[in-house]
Amino acid sequence: MAVVIRMKRTGRKNRPCYRISVADSRSPRDGRTLETLGLYDPVAPSKEAQVRVDVDRARFWLTSGAQPSETVRSLFKRSGVYVDFGKPKVKRDRSGRKKATAKGTQRKKDQAMRDERKTARQAARAADRKAAAAATAAESSDE
Repeated sequence: MAVVIRMKRTGRKNRPCYRISVADSRSPRDGRTLETLGLYDPVAPSKEAQVRVDVDRARFWLTSGAQPSETVRSLFKRSGVYVDFGKPKVKRDRSGRKKATAKGTQRKKDQAMRDERKTARQAARAADRKAAAAATAAESSDE
């Protein structure tokens, strides 16, 4: 079951008020909720009175895997839900380069050693071929 944290509209016409609620993602916007975390009153006179959130329960649902909507995420930031919350998320490396790991570095060293040996073998074979060609040339010139 995918759980989301979203706003549920209440209030009258031209006087909106929202409940910040936890719900199943398949349920309708104003439908059944699992829990109400707080209120958002956009027409309240002061900024402090606009948002009221139960921070502990919000953190609980976020750690449980609930996904907040964009608006709820901004309200949570404003009310301090994300302060000292968990570890920072590590961004993925999308540059296309592989990170240097100990295993990868060892592989590169091993490959370099194999390449050096291969080059040395090829040089030795080339020298043997030259020597053999020189020997056959010397034999044919003696005759």
